[in-house]
Amino acid sequence: MTDQASSKLGLLPLTALVVGGIVGSGIFSLPQNMAEGAGAILIAWVITFVGMLALAKVFQWLSLNRTDIGDGVYGYARAGFGDYLGFSAAWGYWISAWVGSTGYLVVIFSALGAFGALAFFGDGTTPAALAGQLAVLGLMHYLVLRGVKSAAFLNVVVTTAKMVPLVLFILCVAMAFRVDTFRIDFWGSAALGSLTDQIKNTMLYTVWVFLGIECATVYATRARSLVDVSRATMLGFTITMLLLVCVSVLSLGVVPQEQLAAMKNPSMAGVMAAAVGPWGGALMNLGLIVSVGGALLAWTMLAAEMLYLAGRGDSHTAPAVFGRLNAAEAPASSLWLTNSLVAVLLVINCINNAGYNLLIQLASSLCLIPYFLCAAFGLKTATRPGTQAGAFLVTSAVATLYGAWLIYAGGLSFLLMSMILYAPGIAFFVYARRERGLPAFVTGVEKGFAGLIVTLALVALYMIASGQLAL
Repeated sequence: MTDQASSKLGLLPLTALVVGGIVGSGIFSLPQNMAEGAGAILIAWVITFVGMLALAKVFQWLSLNRTDIGDGVYGYARAGFGDYLGFSAAWGYWISAWVGSTGYLVVIFSALGAFGALAFFGDGTTPAALAGQLAVLGLMHYLVLRGVKSAAFLNVVVTTAKMVPLVLFILCVAMAFRVDTFRIDFWGSAALGSLTDQIKNTMLYTVWVFLGIECATVYATRARSLVDVSRATMLGFTITMLLLVCVSVLSLGVVPQEQLAAMKNPSMAGVMAAAVGPWGGALMNLGLIVSVGGALLAWTMLAAEMLYLAGRGDSHTAPAVFGRLNAAEAPASSLWLTNSLVAVLLVINCINNAGYNLLIQLASSLCLIPYFLCAAFGLKTATRPGTQAGAFLVTSAVATLYGAWLIYAGGLSFLLMSMILYAPGIAFFVYARRERGLPAFVTGVEKGFAGLIVTLALVALYMIASGQLAL
């Protein structure tokens, strides 16, 4: 990577990475998701806002006060808990990113299938959709191979473009808002279980909507300034939070809750059509395609970058081949593996007709351990003697509790499925350690954590084989 200032990322591209990474498909389904169990979802959103704000503050504080760490999620987990847990954070985040990218490709062609002339794309799992998805994946691969700087510039353009339909939606729905239509059945539906169960069941969806809050820290080593990393994290979070609140709340003043809860997704299209007519619905479907395309570019960049960070340098924890850059300073080896796996998952998804929801819940589940480790490192740093943490001690404690709650609320099924994907990472880690002439695991904690992952993965495979765990 060059040291020239011209090759570094400034505040605008870093903020665009955060907003572009967070604002994808989730916001376009938000009105229906909010109305389906409005009270439970409202509480879930409050928990998510508080937890994600605390997590954003942790990333902001660490980027300013631990300037010796430039590897974001991977670097924080490694500094706090050793090589293997640091690698596990990078591995889980990397898989989460490419599984999420697969979900984005599915939803792009599902949205295209909503147009009559393109109905052959169906719900995004048809053979025609698969062919289109592989073509788009190839385009994204080419764009990132050309270099992170050029891809980041394109991401700024796409992120700006995706804001247009969102802002137009907010303005139109605000003008169509009726106070007598707006109401919330706070306690949700008894048919969906207790209020606590309803809250737990929505947590992976609310996390998915905010996935990407840490994007700027992942590119800290390519940033012009760590101050820009800090500002981009909070600015991106603030912009996204305002968009989410406006979309979810204003929609309840245009379409009655009962109708909104039964609306087909992307429900923003239905709300916009109710506010201004059919052209509004078509515009939102186009907006979804642009938005998800932008998020796909951002997450393709992030996935390749994360594996590159773990593989670079003399102290690498992933095989050194993934720590190489091409002439355009793009992590080529990492990118090839990443997108090859996306292609395989697209084929599997097409065969199994799994659809979008399973992919986004799995992607969210895979990111929970990295988030928890980063929050716990923040708390560990805040409690270290001599650290002038102040309010950060409370913030990091809240973020850590939120991370632990997410792992619990995510449910056993997705935790077990995620362990199947975490387990192969052990082989990558052991190979990297042998490259460096080091033993695989140094501490009992590392051995225990690896053993737990393997055990849970075997349990998950047994449950799948016996029909106790459905994919």
